[in-house]
Amino acid sequence: MNPVATLSEAFHLKQESNYFDLDLSDAVASASKVIAPLGPLNAFAARHPWQGLEYQSFDKTARWFKETCDVAIYPNKHLLLSASEQGEIDENLLEDVLKKWLDAQSLELSRDTAERFCRKALRLDIPPVSQQTDLPELSIMAKKLNRFTYQFSEAQAVKTYSQRLEQLGKINLAQELNRHMIKWCKLYLDESQAVWSLPNRKNGFYQVWRNLIGHDPALKAAIRKQLKNLPDQSEPALKIALLNLGIPFSEVQSYLEAHLLALPGWAGMMLWRSQQSPKESSLLTEYLAVRISLEQAVVKPYLPLKMKEEHVPLEPLLAAWYHWGDMPIDQWSQLSAPEIKARLTLAYRFDEILRNQLWLEAWEKTYEAHLMKRVTASRQTTVTKEKPALAQFVFCIDVRSEPFRRKLEKAGPFETFGTAGFFGLPIETCELGSQHSHPSLPVMFKPQYKVRESASESEFSRYQQRNSAVHSLGRTFKTLKHNLLTSLVLPELSGPWLSLQTLGRTFVPRQAGQSFRRIRQAWLRKPATKLTLDNTPNMETELPVGFSLDEKIRYARQALKMMGLTENFVPLVVICGHGSHSTNNPYAASLDCGACGGASSGFNARVLAALCNLPEVREALAAEGINIPCETIFTAAEHITTVDELRWLYVPALSSAAQMAFARIQAALPKVSDASCAERIVKLPGLRVNGKNPKLEAERLAEDWSEIRPEWGLARNAAFVIGSRELTKECDLEGRVFLHNYHWQKDRSGTLLANIISGPATVAQWINLQYYASTVAPHYYGSGNKATQTVTAGIGVMQGNASDLLAGLPWQSVMLSDEQFYHAPLRLLIVIEAPSEYIERLLHQDHEFRQKLRNSWIRLASIDPKGSWKSWS
Repeated sequence: MNPVATLSEAFHLKQESNYFDLDLSDAVASASKVIAPLGPLNAFAARHPWQGLEYQSFDKTARWFKETCDVAIYPNKHLLLSASEQGEIDENLLEDVLKKWLDAQSLELSRDTAERFCRKALRLDIPPVSQQTDLPELSIMAKKLNRFTYQFSEAQAVKTYSQRLEQLGKINLAQELNRHMIKWCKLYLDESQAVWSLPNRKNGFYQVWRNLIGHDPALKAAIRKQLKNLPDQSEPALKIALLNLGIPFSEVQSYLEAHLLALPGWAGMMLWRSQQSPKESSLLTEYLAVRISLEQAVVKPYLPLKMKEEHVPLEPLLAAWYHWGDMPIDQWSQLSAPEIKARLTLAYRFDEILRNQLWLEAWEKTYEAHLMKRVTASRQTTVTKEKPALAQFVFCIDVRSEPFRRKLEKAGPFETFGTAGFFGLPIETCELGSQHSHPSLPVMFKPQYKVRESASESEFSRYQQRNSAVHSLGRTFKTLKHNLLTSLVLPELSGPWLSLQTLGRTFVPRQAGQSFRRIRQAWLRKPATKLTLDNTPNMETELPVGFSLDEKIRYARQALKMMGLTENFVPLVVICGHGSHSTNNPYAASLDCGACGGASSGFNARVLAALCNLPEVREALAAEGINIPCETIFTAAEHITTVDELRWLYVPALSSAAQMAFARIQAALPKVSDASCAERIVKLPGLRVNGKNPKLEAERLAEDWSEIRPEWGLARNAAFVIGSRELTKECDLEGRVFLHNYHWQKDRSGTLLANIISGPATVAQWINLQYYASTVAPHYYGSGNKATQTVTAGIGVMQGNASDLLAGLPWQSVMLSDEQFYHAPLRLLIVIEAPSEYIERLLHQDHEFRQKLRNSWIRLASIDPKGSWKSWS
């Protein structure tokens, strides 16, 4: 008997037993934290890609991503140098963060020596050490000091077998595996583009793939035959693949993570789909079963792989001291072992990731000092007593609302408030004539009610006929285009109309776009609609339609308290949702309300305004101390951010006082719109607005189907201010700040503040980190150049026809040009106007918020009643 073989068999049997006792659903769920769910483009919702990793520090996450998939998530040297040259980083603050870091280190080295080395290493205008290690003396000295490499050895990041084969230079398998997965994912997830749908999709991804893989000509016959014999279910197949690859039981989760990170976009879409329907709850497990089964079949001839143990090379550490410490190479021979260890330790710790981290912290502190100066200066400014307001406007906290609010307040006796754009309504909306509903609330929440538009039966019937005719025409055109015979005749039939449309949209896009829209509206003639606010029995939907009386009162009360509007009501209150308008833009939904799942929040504004106008709601609120005068009327409007225009959505019968206010607003809005456009449009690159009407130019951008940047969206967002409007009213915040009204005096329990932090502030953080990720790692977390994007499967975009499904923002959303950035990748600074004990209570009670702050995912500052600024991060 061969004892070695016996031991090997025993180990294999134990490993197999462990695998089949393993609940892979838990392992997959844990592994999925390294990616973010990715919804379809038409319901674009901002998510930051590291949401599942906030339990660990930002720095640790940055190092892990660099080791695992070579992705840097701190701003690179080019970004930092550009920011420094533009005066956005105070070098005195950089010196402060460096000293703070050195104070926390335990180095057997003189402080002066360490500071001189670090200061020079932090310089951005010298080549990196990686380009300066070609001196032959370095290699000789590194060999002499070889024993010190073991003090810096690191555990290797887990790589997939396909990645390891590429590292060994044997076969380009990782890219080949990705190509196969992209093909099958596109076929399975397709929603609208494929002429022939993948058969039997209802059986699930794994089943469909298993049944068809035997016919895939892109694989060798032997591999196809092997894959046809896989188990019927995905989880046993995944276990067998992992076992055959010999993945140690302790590394299963890490191995799954590595595969998810290979294509985080397609994997993210599978994760999103698995969260939407119980029928597809195992979709991510199926994805991994397909991918790893395919990998196991292809790499089988190369097993087992032998990977040599790696240690941190000493050459870069020695070169660092040569270039930054002014230390000749031969001097190392004269040092004692403790001195050598201390110098190597400093060079090892003070690596590029840490240097970029310190620069980022200095950049963030510079912005905080800039914001603090503006806010505290405005508090000390003597403001003349203003006339009582005629109208009160409630805007979304979106950073694009800030400049518009500023212009509006200067245009007349108008008061503005800021709150989350979904206005606290957990609803799913359905427009008149639509068969589809849309969750109109942040993706972190689930809708609890459905609200529909309705019209009289006769008007609805006629509108539905006209609407169906339009859609039928589109479907017929698509059918004819994809038919072999009719596609030959179609150009002759459609040519004149499409040529006219092409010429118009190309040469006179503003006039053409507006004309085509008027023609469509004139044909459809959408009737006046009502909202189904009253609870209506309906067996067609899982969600209740409309609200009970108690629910109407609750949501009206909650919304008014959140926005800080519970007294001093004026004759006209305007609830302003917001959306965007652009043409031929796959990312149009990303410019809509970030709190409404990639949709305009105008529908939510209508619902809230209608609720607040109900007599029974007002009567109940009055009993609680919220007295809304009879003459006060709530209306709804929509702020179109692309053209800085306020469009009315709901204007009920007005009281005489409200009518006067309405007339005053109508007179002021054109000037407000023009002024807002003039301020905003000059920030867009490549536009020559001298002598041109800024408003007309903004309208052209919105209608131009070749325009890659109709507006900047939420680029350069940097802070979230929770406080009274008086705190920031006199400040030009440059459209960089989310503004949420809050009066701590009315929130003795801290409940309102806790709700703002858990809801709107979290949405703002997700938006902030999505812009951040798309800027610092555009190749991995962005979506590339808009001009070369391919819309695929009706759900997302790719670069070319075989890339990952791109999850982030386009290059044009964050960059001025290929060389110059526009968005400043700063982690969100949350500023709260409240006494320190409010902040302490919040941090004590909200574990997630405390964790985000402690692990540097956000920053926090507060302003106390005396106006003193305190930084908590």
